[in-house]
Amino acid sequence: MSGVRDPVGRRAFVVGTGAALLAGGAAPDARAAVVDGPLPDFHPALKAALTFPLAWGNSPLRDFGAWRRAARAKAEELMVVEREDGTPYAPEYGPPVRRDGYTARLVTLSLTRYERVRAALLTPDGSGPFPAVLLLHDHGARFDIGKEKLVRPWYDDVRLASAQAWADTYFSGRFVGDELARRGYVVLCADALGWGDRGPLAYDQQQALASNLFNLGSSLAGLMAREDARAAGFLAGLDRVDARRVAAVGFSMGAFRAWQTAALTDDIAAAASVCWMTGLKDMMVPGNNTLRGQSSYYMLHPGLPRHLDFPDVASIAAPRPMLFFAGGLDPLFPTDGVRTAHTRLRAVWRSRHAEERLHLKTWPDLGHVFVDRMQDEVFTWLDSVL
Repeated sequence: MSGVRDPVGRRAFVVGTGAALLAGGAAPDARAAVVDGPLPDFHPALKAALTFPLAWGNSPLRDFGAWRRAARAKAEELMVVEREDGTPYAPEYGPPVRRDGYTARLVTLSLTRYERVRAALLTPDGSGPFPAVLLLHDHGARFDIGKEKLVRPWYDDVRLASAQAWADTYFSGRFVGDELARRGYVVLCADALGWGDRGPLAYDQQQALASNLFNLGSSLAGLMAREDARAAGFLAGLDRVDARRVAAVGFSMGAFRAWQTAALTDDIAAAASVCWMTGLKDMMVPGNNTLRGQSSYYMLHPGLPRHLDFPDVASIAAPRPMLFFAGGLDPLFPTDGVRTAHTRLRAVWRSRHAEERLHLKTWPDLGHVFVDRMQDEVFTWLDSVL
C-alpha cells in the first residue's frame, strides 16, 4: 500500500522465505516475490533440492557401462527431439577451392528430416585417411556469422569482414578451422539454427523461438544437440576420414556443444571444450548471464538438472580423452563453478583409472577467449590423443 512502510522489509522477507523453505517450514506470508532480477525468492530451496541422483557416484548403479547407458538415455529422453537415424544425409557439394595445404568447399546436408543445412568442409592435401574435427561455433550474440567464426569464408566478402573482426577479438586473428586443416585435420563446421545461413536471429527473439519450438513439441537445445551428434556421424563416415580419430572442438557455447556431443555419440573419440564448464548451482546466482534467459535456451533441457549436473553429462564420455580450458578472468564462468565442475570430472576419470586422459586447465590471466596460445595447446593435445 502506498505510503505504508513494510515493517519486515523486502530483503528480510526474501531471506526469511528462503530460510523457512530450506528448513521445511512455511513461508512467513503468502506474498510472491521475484528478486535479484528474474529469480524467484525461493530459489535457494530449488537449488537445495538439486542433488543430481543420477550422477556417477550418486547413482545406485555401480557398473560404469550400465551407468553410462542409463545417464545417456535420461539425457536423450529430456532433449525431447528424437533421433534421426533413418534420415539420409544426401550431401550436395559445392565447387572446391584450393587453399594453403587443403581444399575448402561447402556441403549441404540433412541433419534432420526438416531442413537442409550448409556447412564448411576443409580437407587436407593427400590421400588420407585423416583425423577429423567437428568444429562447433560459439554464441556471442552475433548471428550474422556462424560457421564463419571458425572457418574463413571464401564465398562472401561481407561475412568475411565480420568474421575477421570476430577472429581478431576472440581468436588472436586466426580462423581455428583453417589452422586445423593446415595441420592435417578434416574439418566440418555447420551453422546452428539462428546463425549464418540459418538466420540471422535477433538477440531478443531467442526466447520466442525456444517457446515456439516447445509449443510444437520440440526443443531448441534438443535440436542443436541432435544436429551436432548427426554432424559427427556424417564426418566420421567420410571416405578420407579415419572414423576412429574424430574429435569435437568448440569455444564458449561451442564448448558446451563439444562435450555434449561427446556424451551423446561414440562417433566422437575426444573433445576439447574452451570456456564452457561449470557447476549448475554456481551458475544460477544473481548477476550471471544465464539468468537473462534468451541465449541460455540453446543449452536448456528442461528437467535434466533433476538428474544430472553439467559435469555429470560430460562424464558420460569417460574415459575418452577430454580437455577443458577455463579463463581465470572469465565473467561468465567464475572460478568457483569451474572448480566444482573440474572436481566432479576428475573424480569420474580417476574412477576409470584414466585421469591422464583428462586435461583440465585454468588460464589465470585470460578471460572469455580462445587465443593463439590456448589454440596451440589444444592442437598439440589433439595430435597426442587422436
